Amino acid sequence: MTLTSWLSLAAICAAGAMSPGPSLAVVVQHTLANSRAHGLAVALAHALGIGFYALLTSFGLAVVVAHNPTVYRVLTVAGALYLAWLGVKALRSSGEAAALAGKESGRGASVAAAARDGVLISFLNPKIAVFFLALFSQFVRPGMGAGEHAILWATAVGIDGAWYALVALALSHGPVLERLRRRAWLIDRIAGCVLIALAIRVVTL
Repeated sequence: MTLTSWLSLAAICAAGAMSPGPSLAVVVQHTLANSRAHGLAVALAHALGIGFYALLTSFGLAVVVAHNPTVYRVLTVAGALYLAWLGVKALRSSGEAAALAGKESGRGASVAAAARDGVLISFLNPKIAVFFLALFSQFVRPGMGAGEHAILWATAVGIDGAWYALVALALSHGPVLERLRRRAWLIDRIAGCVLIALAIRVVTL
């Protein structure tokens, strides 16, 4: 994988992780209602759930590439269209998703329960599976080795875990939730531009 390809991958993973939604809500809930450790547990467990989809999608697409390039090309174009749709949706967002965080939900839960919620919010979200199918279809190539699959997996897991860990740390250091909510629209705008840019890149290759 070239540096340019990896930067594109990292950008789209960051855009997906940073876009406010249910995963952010769970991290916020456990951090504010319990402690920093709870928020970090959610972040790390959520990243593991993301890793499952990343690994499954990466190797699954590799099989398709090897046995049916035409199907792979169709998936690639469909993935680009899906990313573009997500981008338009993010650009039109008012940032209200950040308000999903309930102030009392998760209060008194154990760290293990927080980790469980982190895994479930990612593992049981079918949209994440579709997102990775759309994303990785742009980067999986014929003849990819285990090292390149590992890069795909590590990038997705590392960026997701790092972002939500940063959110948990920031929230546990002061009253930054309102600032996060006020800037949710900006995060959505940036994510939308990145998603559309990648979709255009794929279509014009």
